Amino acid sequence: MRPLRPRWHFRLLFVLGCSLLAAWASHSRVFWQQDVASYDLLTGDWEYPPDPRLAIIAIDDRSLQQLGQWPWPRSTHARLLDKLHQAGAERVALDLMLPEADRNDPAQDAALAAAISRNGRVVLPVLAAPPSDEAVPEELLPVPVIAKAAASLAHSDIEIDADGVARGLYLKAGIGSPHWLALGAALAGVQEPLPGSTNPGASTRSPYQWHRDNYVRLRYAGPPGSFPQLSYVDVLEGRVPASLLQGRLLIVGMTANGIAPRLLTPTSRDSWMSGSEYQANVASMLLAGNAITTLPAGAQILISALLVAFAAFGITSRFRWRWLLGVLAIPVPLLLSLGLLHGANLWFAPVSATMGFAAMMVIWTLWQMRYWRRQANRDTLTGLANRMRFEETLRRENDAARRSGRPLTLLLIDVDHFKACNDTYGHQVGDRLLRHLGRTIEEVARRPRDLAARFGGDEFALILPDTPPAGAEQLVQALISQVRQLSIPVDKAHHSKIKTSVTIGLCTVLPGLEDGPARLFEAADTALYQAKQAGRDGYRVAPPWPN
Repeated sequence: MRPLRPRWHFRLLFVLGCSLLAAWASHSRVFWQQDVASYDLLTGDWEYPPDPRLAIIAIDDRSLQQLGQWPWPRSTHARLLDKLHQAGAERVALDLMLPEADRNDPAQDAALAAAISRNGRVVLPVLAAPPSDEAVPEELLPVPVIAKAAASLAHSDIEIDADGVARGLYLKAGIGSPHWLALGAALAGVQEPLPGSTNPGASTRSPYQWHRDNYVRLRYAGPPGSFPQLSYVDVLEGRVPASLLQGRLLIVGMTANGIAPRLLTPTSRDSWMSGSEYQANVASMLLAGNAITTLPAGAQILISALLVAFAAFGITSRFRWRWLLGVLAIPVPLLLSLGLLHGANLWFAPVSATMGFAAMMVIWTLWQMRYWRRQANRDTLTGLANRMRFEETLRRENDAARRSGRPLTLLLIDVDHFKACNDTYGHQVGDRLLRHLGRTIEEVARRPRDLAARFGGDEFALILPDTPPAGAEQLVQALISQVRQLSIPVDKAHHSKIKTSVTIGLCTVLPGLEDGPARLFEAADTALYQAKQAGRDGYRVAPPWPN
């Protein structure tokens, strides 16, 4: 027997159902944790040489020990900026929040502003923070005198995923509209247009909320420590040669334990990365053109659905190795994701499609198992129950009739002169005759518990639970009449047809405690023999059993 190939509408329903399941999973982000795990797997070791111009001036533990308790006077930062300017640094991101004026010594703000102005290439951070839990966020800018001196302001908002890992960022953000570049982007000096997915709801933005745009996945140059770090105190005190600072893109930020922000990244699950190195990675990624963009939600859903649809079409086809095709299709979404990632810096979340493939295989396997179970109890020529199922059903219905005290009817049906038909017209016509008879007999078994079966070459049977003798005789008469009206095609070229008839043995009983299905079958078979002896094309009713 061939494995079942479903009719086109069942096949279409299966394909559509599997693809819609994958589309729903993709839209709902059901497997987001598995997707980010796949992303970490594919990008965790995907290193590249960082831009050699980038370096971090670290406010580290040694600097704190030598320069004293934090925060330091702003004139200290002014001295550092002058050192960097004299050394010929190309651009400096001073990753320090300066939202309030120095109340003890206003000259400190003026000194820092003057140094920033002299340098001319200093980027300062902006952060959104609500003044209280219930208030709308506000932009925390440097004090006006310092902000005015800066070459540019940039947001330092770091995007953290729900599992605590920093995988991406928004290149633009701001209150009311995303107007600030990310700090690393400003340090790199990138210009519009920026990479990344944009927010389609820009026209309906609230003027009081922090909005973000141009989302990209951050491709890290490597694990923590991939960028050179110079101690703040060494630069300040002239222990770093000017040649090491000339032409550099520098980030001045916290790295000291207990003070610096600590981030987990796909490259640093076992160690922390500082916010300054995070920004260095942003700048290096943009300078190298390595920003990873995510597929739009619609494209993500469509690709997931189409992958599963193609696989479902394949597994329901006549292809000999379709099971192997289904198994090999499971890693396809991951391979596609890998190809898009390394070939086009595009991220496709693969797990919804992968799970769609797995669900498709499970559903198809269960459906095929159900089919094989049905085939084990089905006659392959007529589609009726075979002898094994007939005997099981007769035994079960005999026990049910004995318990309920309701009648059970058995019909044994023999095709008249079937051997002569085979000898005259051939087995192909004989098979056609049996199929037509099988459909006619099956139409009689309308109730759920009725069973039509073929248990021999030209022998059929009908099990009719809860059927009294009068009703059984009416059914037999109708069946004989319908068979007489059949016209079985013999030769399509000459439109010739043959007629046929059946002989039936009928027995209706109320089984007693000692009565088994064998007795019922024997009685019906005896009635069938008597009907044949009487000339065929008719029926006989077995006499009632003695009590």
